[in-house]
Amino acid sequence: MNLSELTDLYNFRGKTALISGGNGVLGGKIACGLVGLGASVVMLDRNTDIPQEYQPLLVNGPGSYLVIHGDVLDRDSLLTARKKVIESFGKIDMLVNAAGGNHPHATTGAERTFFELPEDALRFTSDLNLLGTILPCQIFAEQMVKQDAGVILNISSMTAFRPLTRIPAYSAAKAAVSNFTQWLAVHMAQEYSPKIRVNALAPGFFLTRQNRFLLMDDAGKNLTDRGQTIIEHTPMGRFGIPEDLLGTVFWLLSSASQFVTGIVIPVDGGFSAFSGV
Repeated sequence: MNLSELTDLYNFRGKTALISGGNGVLGGKIACGLVGLGASVVMLDRNTDIPQEYQPLLVNGPGSYLVIHGDVLDRDSLLTARKKVIESFGKIDMLVNAAGGNHPHATTGAERTFFELPEDALRFTSDLNLLGTILPCQIFAEQMVKQDAGVILNISSMTAFRPLTRIPAYSAAKAAVSNFTQWLAVHMAQEYSPKIRVNALAPGFFLTRQNRFLLMDDAGKNLTDRGQTIIEHTPMGRFGIPEDLLGTVFWLLSSASQFVTGIVIPVDGGFSAFSGV
């Protein structure tokens, strides 16, 4: 491989990426990063108002962006989104399934025991994370099959490796996302094309709108007991920030990882390696 080929590994010009949950904390940063590397990025979200912090990065990048309303749990919504993407860009090279999260009522604690967790909150959490990954893969990977190429990146979680206390539905759903990632990688390579790759990230502990109440106090200045325990078990001694994911994201979406499929990569500050001894 010569120097020009090496420098082109992370050049996404001419590539189209669709990101579910594209206006979220993690999805939004991934969108900004890909626009910065020249990609045409479709931000699929139920909320089409782009957060102000993302706007300069999206507008001033060498790539382009398009915001499309879509619900990862609504097949018709996803079919409509796919039609719009193909009309705008003609193809879908990359799919990042960043939509997900936990429901506060699916969390055990002083307010409710495991036996009191409401079915609607459990179902919401399970469906959002697992079905909300499977359905976009069904809809958008079908286009990749027509193209005979594509890359899918799912978002699993550290809780898929070691179930965390208090969030049973989220932990179970993310473990299922990891399993589905491996299954789909094999299925795509064997049934359709080895040039369609499927991998996943397993972020460690990142402060987001969904989990902040578990990790920080109401004022957002001090760690909760849970937050302190996590930091004590993270060798790097801090929570992750969305930018920490970008290097691994770019690698898995690029041709630099063209022989990599069916893996789940922790990005966790060493949490998964720490034994506590």
